[in-house]
Amino acid sequence: MTDTTDASRRPPPPAARAADMPGLAARRAAADAIDAVLEKGQPLEECLDRLTRELDERDRALSRMIAATTLRRLGSLRALLRTLLERGVPAKARRVETLLAIGAAQILFMDVPDHAAVGTTVELAGEQPGTAGFKGLANAVLRRIAREGKALLPGVADQPEWMVEGWTTAYGGDAALAISRALAAEAPLDLTVKAGAEEWAGTLGGRLLPTGSIRLVEAGNVTALPGFTEGAWWVQDAAAALPALLLHPAPGMTIADLCAAPGGKTAQLAAAGAHVVALDRSGPRLRRLRQNLDRLGLAAEIVEADATSWRGGPFDGVLIDAPCSATGTIRRHPDVAWTKGPSDIASLAALQTRILNRAADLVKPGGRLVYSTCSLEPEEGERQIEALLRRRSDLVRDPVTAGECGIAAEWINAAGEVRTLPIHLPAPPDEDPRLAGLDGFFAARLRRN
Repeated sequence: MTDTTDASRRPPPPAARAADMPGLAARRAAADAIDAVLEKGQPLEECLDRLTRELDERDRALSRMIAATTLRRLGSLRALLRTLLERGVPAKARRVETLLAIGAAQILFMDVPDHAAVGTTVELAGEQPGTAGFKGLANAVLRRIAREGKALLPGVADQPEWMVEGWTTAYGGDAALAISRALAAEAPLDLTVKAGAEEWAGTLGGRLLPTGSIRLVEAGNVTALPGFTEGAWWVQDAAAALPALLLHPAPGMTIADLCAAPGGKTAQLAAAGAHVVALDRSGPRLRRLRQNLDRLGLAAEIVEADATSWRGGPFDGVLIDAPCSATGTIRRHPDVAWTKGPSDIASLAALQTRILNRAADLVKPGGRLVYSTCSLEPEEGERQIEALLRRRSDLVRDPVTAGECGIAAEWINAAGEVRTLPIHLPAPPDEDPRLAGLDGFFAARLRRN
């Protein structure tokens, strides 16, 4: 049997071939992207951008949906395949597991005809020497899944075991399971507007959230929505919009936004009238930030520098949206669950500590420091602030209160810090369940004596 690693050294097949059956190229690109995520740790969006470049808009969307759905439900799909395959998937044919997973994901979780999911998966299995011998197996397994449906699914988490165990310790077993299930769902689209949120919610047909964000379920082409071209709003998860609000930015304030790219929080601060220094170490990411600000008609002082060593200020406020594991964003970025491990949490926590140490010196006496991460891991949130306060006697907590910035009481922990979970913000009764949920975020506000 040919090892699939040998096959992977050959030039990749074209995205689409003249003899392809409908939808085959989209599914091939999805399978290739998933392999790149799982075997090489590459970001899903970067893989899909590269692999779907030659596809039409409809096939690009199908490829993205298949890849994202498969990664969101990978824990369940792998467990299901283990129960259906007595001998498991051969170690030298991991591509077979990928193909079976994308076929099963289409049958169980997507509005795709069963015959299309089965037929295209079998066709893909026949394309490589290492998988051609499993065409019959793929056909039999997927037909059984199509017959018996979700009754076959084992009741397991969709994320890695180490990750769910950490959430169990932090939030309890029931909450951890609920978080796991919530992260397996597709996220809605949230927008932050410069002004007139209620009017824009009506124009866009969205739901105005208590925090001021606008939530849409089906947006289609975002750039074609009213208000995009004129820079009236930008895409930003409702939880991600909270840290900047906690500074209560206003005209006359000077605020440093560390790790600022791609610029959603910078835009919030600038739209409120503050003078903003937007700092990031990545030149390409800062170029994207500048493009976003230009579209929005907003201005900031842009600095390319390392937040662990940059000297400036002092500032009325400092905002840190620190580099983190991003486990709170798995709904939007399902590859995160499979490209991060416990060692990443430790190394990121060390980086966060260095950034916090420098940022504290940038705050003027009486000024505020807001630290945030889009992580569900306490090592990157609550524990960072506990350790910082032990190191720095000149900093004290400035607790967040229920109702402030539209923040619900259940999103605030006993220390007055914001801790949003994907199970927060349930959908209103009789409304689309896809309106529910938040990214997992942590935010703490401190004041310098």
